[in-house]
Amino acid sequence: MRRVVSVLLSLSILCLPVGAAPTAASNLEARRKVLNDLLAEQWEYTLRTSPEYASILGDKRWNDKLSDFSQKAIDDDLEQARKFRTRFEAIATTGFPEQETLNKSLMVRMLKEQLDTARFKDWEMPVNQFSGVHLSLAQLPSLLSFTSVKDYEDYIARLKQIPRFLDETTIQMRNGMRDALMPPRILLEKVAHQGEAIAAQEPEKSPFALPLAKLPESIPPADQKQLSEQLLSAIRDLILPAYARFTKFVREEYAPKGRSEPGVWSLPEGAARYAAKVKSFTTTDMTPEQIHQLGLSQVAEIESRMKEIAGKLGYADLKSLNAAIAKDPKLHPHSREQMLELYRGYVDRMWKELPKLFGRLPKAKLEIMRVETFREKEAAGAQYAQGTPDGSRPGHVMVNTGDYEHRTTISMESTAYHEGVPGHHMQISIAQELPTLPPFRQQAGYSAFVEGWALYAERLGKEVGFYQDPYSDYGRLQEEMLRAIRLVVDTGFHYKKWSREQVVNFFHEHSGIEEVEVQAETNRYMAFPGQALAYKIGQLKILKLHERARNTLGEKFDLRAFHDEVLGAGALPLDVLETRINAWIARQKQPNKPATSPASRGAARL
Repeated sequence: MRRVVSVLLSLSILCLPVGAAPTAASNLEARRKVLNDLLAEQWEYTLRTSPEYASILGDKRWNDKLSDFSQKAIDDDLEQARKFRTRFEAIATTGFPEQETLNKSLMVRMLKEQLDTARFKDWEMPVNQFSGVHLSLAQLPSLLSFTSVKDYEDYIARLKQIPRFLDETTIQMRNGMRDALMPPRILLEKVAHQGEAIAAQEPEKSPFALPLAKLPESIPPADQKQLSEQLLSAIRDLILPAYARFTKFVREEYAPKGRSEPGVWSLPEGAARYAAKVKSFTTTDMTPEQIHQLGLSQVAEIESRMKEIAGKLGYADLKSLNAAIAKDPKLHPHSREQMLELYRGYVDRMWKELPKLFGRLPKAKLEIMRVETFREKEAAGAQYAQGTPDGSRPGHVMVNTGDYEHRTTISMESTAYHEGVPGHHMQISIAQELPTLPPFRQQAGYSAFVEGWALYAERLGKEVGFYQDPYSDYGRLQEEMLRAIRLVVDTGFHYKKWSREQVVNFFHEHSGIEEVEVQAETNRYMAFPGQALAYKIGQLKILKLHERARNTLGEKFDLRAFHDEVLGAGALPLDVLETRINAWIARQKQPNKPATSPASRGAARL
């Protein structure tokens, strides 16, 4: 591959005008072109082999395709990753602009992680109660746009491939049974329930029929009728029977062989498997033991702040306050729609305050929607689904309105800021709108950065005078406590070999989170080892950088400029983010850099 790059550089030099001598500048430009062309090639490969992802991003070229989940496709993808890594590593970036050098290093880092972790064969454990083909396929229609006959024809062609995709997934699950790579049985039983719920629906009420609810008026009535019949026929004759077969396999063959222990330590290479997850999700070299101890200290610190609010509200301890909240009807939603309206209200008022916190604002719109009924029992309290880069589909905050009588309203304000603005929607939309970044960085999803920023963003409401209701501020701290507890119980499950009962008990001892959330969260950590660590690890890093910048720059510190710098290169590994902010601080300290005016500075302390 080094020879290929050498040939490309030679060809670039040969294309110089007759009589022109190769210069350092021409060599530099040739190498930059090689990198940029290779980035474009790799991105095109990503979209072509992940057609659902391309569709979600608004690229409709492969709208009639579903991914190939066969073993051959998996092996071919790893081989392509090896080839791409070799080609990227061969490019010398001496003299490149800083961000272009970073483009190469981040791509190599991503490919290396993919290849290094392939030994764990995660594709042989492809389903759980939070993710998997049975859920992602049913969610896909809500993430697509339908404006033409071709959109519907492509969609019908895609639907007809779902039985093949489910069969390929079943094969991988059988391979996992063979290799002792099994999720916990308790989670797989929930997968069976989810699959049955989808398979039992009438075709017209199926989530796959969603595109028929709003057929564009531009499509002639005769075509509408024909498309509707074809789509419903595909659901009735192909998809629902395929889901029934898949669910039968899960219930009768797969779930009974699910592992009994909740922690991945019980899987082959369990310790190494978890260490790789920790490194990937935190982008740090912290050990599970260090993270566990950090979690315990964070739980104690946040607990002390919660006790202060409890005292101001007239309660002697947190248990008394939590018990009062659980019984107070004013602190519980009265309907599904009320929950949605509360979220909309919080998001709307934060939009108006964003210029106090940011110089760069997102263009993308945001909608508040319900979590689909077929997955609300296992879904988180709320989650974000990104919009398309071109703005044709807005971002969605999906609110879980299920079992609303047993939920409280006290954490909805902080969650609205986390999932919407200035959290996920703000960060992800800005990244997608940065014109100088290649697409793989516009769409980067480093969990420690993405979730760390969203948790950091919850506090920003205090910067603009929100959380005036002490119960809402208590709810904010309760949500932060949840993220601190995650450090303890995720490492508890997968490193310290805790039982599920130990994790639930730790929740009850240190939080007033409603029981429906305690159970869902506990199952979540069993399903996604290491992912829950990203929130607090990322938030603490951003807070540390914020404090460093404020203390170092003094009167020159500009909160809006700091936030723009954090978000101005897309999601980054935490070590890369720290390097970026340190360099920004150094630039602000330069003598010719004027101090910002009080009007342009945000409040400096969080």
